[in-house]
Amino acid sequence: MNKTKRATSGVENGEKGGDGGLIGVDDSALASAISNGEDLGPFIRAAFEIGRPESLIHQLKGFVKKKEVEIEDLCKLHYSEFIRAVDELRHVLLDADELKSGLAKENKQLQLVGDGLLTMLDSLIESHGTKKNLMGAIDSLKICTAVVDLCMRVNDHVLENGYYPALKALDIMERDYMPVLPARALRQLLERQIPVCRAHIERKVNKEFNDWLVHIRSVSREIGQLSIGQASSARQREEELRGRQRQAEEQSRSGSKECVYMLEMEDLDEDDSQLKFDLTPVYRAYHINTCLGMQDQFREYYYKNRQLQLNSDLQISTAQSFLESHQTYFAQLAGFFIVEDRVLRSAGGLMSSARTEQLWESAISRMTVVMEDQFSRMQTANHLLLVKDYVSLLGATLRRYGYQVGPLLDVLDTMRDKYHELLLTDCRHRINDVLANDKYEQMVMRKEYEYNMNVLAFHLQNIDVMPAFPYIAPFSATVPDCCRIVRSFIEDSVSFLAYGGHMDYYDLVKRYLDKLLTNVLNEALLRLVRSPTLGVSHAMQIAANMTVLERACDYFAQHAAKLCGIPMRLVEGPYGALSARVTLRNSQAVAHDTMLKLVKSKVNEFMLLTLNINWTPEDPLQSGNDYLNDVIIYLETLAETAQEILPLDAFDKVISGVLEHISNCIVSTLLSEDVKRFNVYAVMGIDADLRLLEQFADDKYQSSGLEKQPGSTNLKGCLAEARQIVNLLTATQPELFLNPVIREKSYSALDSKKVIQICEKYRDLPEKMFGRGTKVATKKKALDSLIKRLREQ
Repeated sequence: MNKTKRATSGVENGEKGGDGGLIGVDDSALASAISNGEDLGPFIRAAFEIGRPESLIHQLKGFVKKKEVEIEDLCKLHYSEFIRAVDELRHVLLDADELKSGLAKENKQLQLVGDGLLTMLDSLIESHGTKKNLMGAIDSLKICTAVVDLCMRVNDHVLENGYYPALKALDIMERDYMPVLPARALRQLLERQIPVCRAHIERKVNKEFNDWLVHIRSVSREIGQLSIGQASSARQREEELRGRQRQAEEQSRSGSKECVYMLEMEDLDEDDSQLKFDLTPVYRAYHINTCLGMQDQFREYYYKNRQLQLNSDLQISTAQSFLESHQTYFAQLAGFFIVEDRVLRSAGGLMSSARTEQLWESAISRMTVVMEDQFSRMQTANHLLLVKDYVSLLGATLRRYGYQVGPLLDVLDTMRDKYHELLLTDCRHRINDVLANDKYEQMVMRKEYEYNMNVLAFHLQNIDVMPAFPYIAPFSATVPDCCRIVRSFIEDSVSFLAYGGHMDYYDLVKRYLDKLLTNVLNEALLRLVRSPTLGVSHAMQIAANMTVLERACDYFAQHAAKLCGIPMRLVEGPYGALSARVTLRNSQAVAHDTMLKLVKSKVNEFMLLTLNINWTPEDPLQSGNDYLNDVIIYLETLAETAQEILPLDAFDKVISGVLEHISNCIVSTLLSEDVKRFNVYAVMGIDADLRLLEQFADDKYQSSGLEKQPGSTNLKGCLAEARQIVNLLTATQPELFLNPVIREKSYSALDSKKVIQICEKYRDLPEKMFGRGTKVATKKKALDSLIKRLREQ
């Protein structure tokens, strides 16, 4: 390129000649270019461009002539050497001829040999071409064989339900083999069949999934029942553990040295190993749809189908009552959400927490509506308790899986009052039946198991020693029967309130227990007490039963606390006291008053016989009046029974009341218009009657234990009015009644008006008994003086 540039420059320099025009090419430049073997193209082109090629030809000819002259000079200078070179050249030509003939001969031989080799070479080339074709065919066959093998593997995988390997094989065919597949027909076939195969796999997987949907709905009930059963077993173990804990606490409080403390290494949390249900079709379907790029569509399909199943499960069966179907209903729903929890945790994003929560919220809102509706229709406490227990187990089951079950427990809490009203109604009927069927006779227990069942079971014993049998209890059959009813009420109440929304429900149990004892048991007893057909013996037994039932309130409170898990030390204080105990104590007073009223009424029947007394006898009586024998017999019978079954204060109230009533009756008889007059012999008869009554009062005061009772007074004091009027009538100086000191000491129970009326009826003895007339006349005169002075006051 540099040489060309130089030639070009020389041409450019030589373009100008004389006269200022182009005359040709510089000779030196041209000679230099020729000498150097450079390309003369630029010189030729420049000559033609200026339109003077003749000048260039002229220069070239001049150059040739110049070179010929140089050659001639050179030849002349080297002539001898040239001749000698020519001779050598001739010899070389001869040798060349010989060599040429030898080469021809050798060439002929080579051609003879080369023809065979060429034939062999052609065969070799042809073989190489064939080999290349065969290798290409083999490679194509290998590709086709691999594709066919993959197709067979796909078929085998599909037949064996190995859908994921089948899809992977299809992807390999489509990605690795289809672009290089030489067989056009096979490629076209694959292009048609691969989508068909994928669609077939999709249908198969979706069919398996649809079959799983049908299957899982049928087994969801069993899953729910098994899981709820596990929750029930866990609850029982928890209650047993609490029971052992309470027992240990009681032993510790009692100072027992034989307490055994044992830590049980037991897994209280139920695992799901027994909840065996297959989610493989779900995993496979979701995985295959993910491989097909259809995971979003499958998620939506799964959610909608499960939502439809849930809506169907939430429908109440009309073929049977809710009481009969509630377990299957709630077990089905429990199984549904247990499956959903497993899908959420293990299906790799098939269900999101938000969607699972949506399903749960829709389900719990529907369940609460169903429960409220069904609970409102129930009119039996046991039915409501059955449903509540199962719902609480359902809540405990689903809480383990993270579901919020608060609304379910809230519904149960709203049904609390209705349940207890139904329970109270049932207990009211049972208590009324017990009271109606009781004979109100003291219970006789002939065997130890009867004593344990009727006395010890309710802490009704007065002593800790086992009594001799047959044992006659101070109460009738009403008491243990009512205690059983109350105990069952407590247990049913605790069963309903336990495992609900309240952690500490003892106060609720105690409130409803007070309601039972006050509004049901106490009211029933009061109705019985106020019955117009009630007899004395029944009234006394009812009063005795009330006393025992009041004492049983401690057992009721302790039993409720035990079931609620409350330590006994809290129950023994004000925290555990039942307000119903005060109500029962007040009702006892009503019963005692009613009993005393009936006793007085019975005594009145005997006291009516006083109208048959001869109030002006001519001879003194050897003993008391006849009516008093019946009164004493009745009082002995009454006191014996009362002493056996009534508490000491009630016994005191009844006996003192009836004695006071007898005293009032005696005084009222003396004041009545039926008694116009009486003499000292009649007064002596009343005095004899009073001595018998006072002896009875002394005996009962000592034998009953009232004598040892602090602050108690002798029963004789109940006869004070009758005794003091008799003492006044038989006194030698009745005018001492006017002395305030003596009156306060000896006649404090007497009223002045009554004294005047009675003393006015006092008469002397008949005149035929003259020996005594003067004395009696003197006493009559003293009484008249007393009456006069009393009227003056």
